Amino acid sequence: MTDAIQTADALPENPEAVAPERDLMSKFDGLIAERQALLDSGVTDPFAIVMDQVKSPTEAVIQGRDTILLGTYNYMGMTFDPDVIQAGKDALDQFGSGTNGSRMLNGTFRDHVEVEEALREFYGTTGAIVFSTGYMANLGMISTLAGKGEYVILDADSHASIYDGCKQGNAEIVRFRHNDIADLDKRLGRLPKDAGKLVVLEGVYSMLGDVAPLKEMVAVAKRHGAMVLSDEAHSMGFFGPNGRGVYEAQGCEGDVDFIVGTFSKSVGTVGGFCVSNHPKFEAIRLACRAYIFTASLPPSVVATAAASIRKLRFAHNKRQHLWENARTLHGGLKQMGFKLGTETPDSAIIAVILEDQEQAVAMWQVLLDGGLYVNMARPPATPAGTYLLRCSLCAEHSSDQVERILRMFRVAGQSVGAIS
Repeated sequence: MTDAIQTADALPENPEAVAPERDLMSKFDGLIAERQALLDSGVTDPFAIVMDQVKSPTEAVIQGRDTILLGTYNYMGMTFDPDVIQAGKDALDQFGSGTNGSRMLNGTFRDHVEVEEALREFYGTTGAIVFSTGYMANLGMISTLAGKGEYVILDADSHASIYDGCKQGNAEIVRFRHNDIADLDKRLGRLPKDAGKLVVLEGVYSMLGDVAPLKEMVAVAKRHGAMVLSDEAHSMGFFGPNGRGVYEAQGCEGDVDFIVGTFSKSVGTVGGFCVSNHPKFEAIRLACRAYIFTASLPPSVVATAAASIRKLRFAHNKRQHLWENARTLHGGLKQMGFKLGTETPDSAIIAVILEDQEQAVAMWQVLLDGGLYVNMARPPATPAGTYLLRCSLCAEHSSDQVERILRMFRVAGQSVGAIS
């Protein structure tokens, strides 16, 4: 007791006034200093942009200036579709603002059932499960499908949600070189033949906008007895005859076991999902922690998603125009001399690769000041330590807007020495 009293007496009268030499936040000092140095250079914080007003899928007001949006994932421009908006308003009126529970308890409303039915119709599958986000869909599916003594085989450039799904589970993790069919084959060949194996692929990789050779990779996976999960977040809506994604465009629908996607891109709202034809797929609802132990989406959100997905089935003109935009922007930037993430317009993502962070930030600022918003991406989010400006096209970008975007890139590129 005496020792305890002496220890207490030794503490300062105001403990909050004395910070320890190192606490749990100290590990972030490097990031804080780097961000401050960026702000001290006079540029706008690229990671704290505020949309003061959003006028359309392609236009917003940022810092009091009308700005073309080229840094969102609103690929099909569904955020302002009148039918989608009305569906959300109707659900708000009928069911209120939230569910206040998980899907396993009181959190399944009419529109949760409706959106899962819309997904089954869109993908032509027997099963569909909706998660709160696309991140949660990957986290939940990967950690639930592959357990102890089993293997997850993934591309080295996989999205953070895929890596986190691996960390959440108990399976052994095997990485193969990005989009390398031979390396995938070699690594699968080293694994026990009788072990459960899940190969995780992505149709479009979000940083560079490059497309996976899914058909060949799926064939390799099946030859080694592995199941396949394909994340089609960045391809849903505009790849393939029905907009299902790269796996449909490449003709391997019958061999992909699980498709993961998100509502926050082409669908135009928020949420995630997985669809499958596996006869035991519904068992995921009984075992997946990311589904069981989280609140369900608000009814207005799933109502807008259902309306959007049903319209996307027949959005053939939108798909065509989006690809026209991608070809025009990619071709124009390439002709100017910019270094791009892909040789051809492989997707709606076009990455402009810069020399270093200083050049990337400077060009990003010139574009923003000129009325164009793009994403600035840097390590660790980018592969191989690259710095880039990531453009995400929308089906609602007009031909005139794309031409204006090209003019702005020419001015910005010349001002920072990225092109001559």
